[in-house]
Amino acid sequence: MTLWPKSRDRSEDARRDVVAGGIVVAGILLFVGTGGSVMQSVVQTLVGIGGGPDKVLSVALILNVALILFGWRRYEDLNREIRERTEAEQRARYLADTDPLTGFLNRRALIVQGQRLIADATSNGRHVALFLLDLDHFKTVNDIHGHAAGDRVLQVAAERISGVLPPTAAKARLGGDEFVAMLSFEPAARASIDALAAALVAALEDNVAHDSQQIRVGASLGIALATDASMTMETMVRQADIAMYHGKDEGRNRHIWFEQGMEMAVQVRNQIETGIRDGMPRGEFIPYFEPQVDIATGRLVGFEMLMRWESPEYGLIPPERFIPVAEDSGLIGELSLQVIGRAMEVAKGWDPSIILAVNISPQQLKDPWFSQKLTKLLIETGFPASQLEVEITESSLFENLPLVRSIVTSLKNQGVSLSLDDFGTGYSSLSHLRALPFDRIKIDRSFIAAMRGSPDALAIVVAIVRLGESLAMPITAEGVEDEATAIELTRLGCSKGQGWYYGRAASIDDTARLLTDRGLLRTPMLPATAGEEEELRKRA
Repeated sequence: MTLWPKSRDRSEDARRDVVAGGIVVAGILLFVGTGGSVMQSVVQTLVGIGGGPDKVLSVALILNVALILFGWRRYEDLNREIRERTEAEQRARYLADTDPLTGFLNRRALIVQGQRLIADATSNGRHVALFLLDLDHFKTVNDIHGHAAGDRVLQVAAERISGVLPPTAAKARLGGDEFVAMLSFEPAARASIDALAAALVAALEDNVAHDSQQIRVGASLGIALATDASMTMETMVRQADIAMYHGKDEGRNRHIWFEQGMEMAVQVRNQIETGIRDGMPRGEFIPYFEPQVDIATGRLVGFEMLMRWESPEYGLIPPERFIPVAEDSGLIGELSLQVIGRAMEVAKGWDPSIILAVNISPQQLKDPWFSQKLTKLLIETGFPASQLEVEITESSLFENLPLVRSIVTSLKNQGVSLSLDDFGTGYSSLSHLRALPFDRIKIDRSFIAAMRGSPDALAIVVAIVRLGESLAMPITAEGVEDEATAIELTRLGCSKGQGWYYGRAASIDDTARLLTDRGLLRTPMLPATAGEEEELRKRA
């Protein structure tokens, strides 16, 4: 179905317009032919020398006047109808080519205009740069603040993009939180493109105000280059997308040009993401357990759960290979809870004195329902909350502190212990230690590894230990790799440690053997009673 008449309908309108015009012209000619005689008779009658106008001619004159008025009215109606129809067609074309939220071009219009831009620019010896911008962590804006806030962020992003780019640049929103801009430039002016890209990233890094909230997203930007007319828009968009994801892998909030070697990296990343999606329902992701000990006595006090991927195709894959992909693809929440649940099932057979510590991704702390999801796992597995310690990195506290406070308070109310992980890595804030109910501080392994050869690192370790003492928060040292380091930490008053000196992360079976040798393995706990389940639900 078409909204507007086809071209043959416009031809019919033109024919009718000509006919109406012809009627007007014919009426005027007739008026000239008859009007003179009639008017002469009228004048003679008025001066008393005639017998009055001829009746036939008078009627003809009146008809001529009516014909002129009718033709002119029809002519004006047709002109107005054509103008309205033309404006409606232009409006329809605008809506078909434009993203309604931002006023930018949509994907279809970009492909058409972009290809024309490439042809025109390259024929004149100019190059074309295509920017593809993706807003970082935009999904969490919708999840936490709502879709109205998400729309506001997109509109502000579009305004800032327009404010940075020259008016001649083509600007489009591909959908979601992806924007594209294209502009031509002289081959020797590539530095100006870098400057524009850097300015775009800087502009999008500023907070967006919405309903008394300050929302921060940032952006990653990939750039593709066209130097001749053989480059297609589809290829440019794909190359810029590859470069953009490469920038995300390098730390986000940056711009990067596409290079041929990036395609292989993207293929590997896509394989990993597909493997994660396929491997989760097959149970390929398993918990490993790294011992935590009392430094002074050497007594085993707990394990930190670390995730491993037992791929049937590639073998055992370490977390640094797949965790970043799981975070970028939004799979980390489901994946983490799946492995934590399995670790809880295993840990039910441990002695009650052994703590299970689990790392929580910063992405999970952006989920308002995280506390309820973890509580549900405790109920389903029957694992006691008092044996669970949740480790939260400092960097995650800066995204949305009120939400994090709500989550950690809820977890504390359930009896879960909380540990501030990677303390001292540059995000430290004493106000967080006072505002949030942490039970323990973990010193980052980089300070522990460097403290024997670096007075500065040693001073930082000493300061953190003394801070823990003043706040009545025990200290755990990560990365203890030799006896000398353990002795020094004992002297400083650090209570708990983990690292290769005490044992590497081990499989479920190896961990069970270690606990059996120390008499710390028991039969699995009975499922929680109805009363215990109800109590957990009330705490959640």
